[in-house]
Amino acid sequence: MFDRFRLDRVDLGEVTLRARYGGAGSPVVLLHGHPRTHTTWHEVAPELAESHFVVAPDLRGYGGSTLPQDAPDHAQSSKRAMARDVVLLMSHLGHDRFAVVGHDRGALVAFRAAMDHPDAVSHLVVMDGLPVVEHLERTDAVFARAWWHWWFLGQTDKPAERVICADPDAWYSIPEPAEMGSGNHADLREALHNPAVVHGMCEDYRAGLGIDREHDEADRVARRQVMCPTLLLESADDDLDIHGDPAAIWAPWLAQPLQHRVIHSGHHQAEQAPGPVAESLLEFLSGSKPPH
Repeated sequence: MFDRFRLDRVDLGEVTLRARYGGAGSPVVLLHGHPRTHTTWHEVAPELAESHFVVAPDLRGYGGSTLPQDAPDHAQSSKRAMARDVVLLMSHLGHDRFAVVGHDRGALVAFRAAMDHPDAVSHLVVMDGLPVVEHLERTDAVFARAWWHWWFLGQTDKPAERVICADPDAWYSIPEPAEMGSGNHADLREALHNPAVVHGMCEDYRAGLGIDREHDEADRVARRQVMCPTLLLESADDDLDIHGDPAAIWAPWLAQPLQHRVIHSGHHQAEQAPGPVAESLLEFLSGSKPPH
């Protein structure tokens, strides 16, 4: 995996991020979702690296990245903290302005990076994600039934870690190595068998139900928007449209019209449709408008 990429551990002070980077050209950061690690991008990153400097870190608390001590409000796992990690990592690598691509939970981090650091983010790509407040305000029986894991992972009365760590393979049911790539499979399975990583992922969801929502609400009251060009990649065989048209939900958060493309895959687009994902990203980053 990641031929001609460097694997590094970068000490940012509060956390140490495991990150892989390579290529040359304008910089782009790839942020994975739950429960993946950065290796989910193993087929997309080399395509981008032909014309871009590509950085793929593990989010704090995931994979090989560390997590600070828990805070009472779970702020150590907030998307604001994760977005700050991205900015510090890119500064360490010599880049003060970059594109950011995020999938699933990584989409929340990418969005927060664009909101909190508008001078640093040149382009935003969200893959199967909405601002967390938009989900929570629309919660009904249909959403709760389909996305029940948000509340299971996010509650603290009977922490989910004990249930998950009792049998991680049964809980996560990850695809076979041939389906997702043997190296990617091995990296993910190792992470999921690490109790510290399981805790970090649960803390991500706990922050999502509280402090992350507060940050979104404050932005909305202040009428802050994402200022850079934004692309939404939506999986055809997933349920991002559970609340209705996701493009319409995104529109008020963006200062520029949203570009929107449907990828014919299940939820894990980078593994199931790496060619169309890479093509869409390259078109968007070059200034071309992908078709709907």
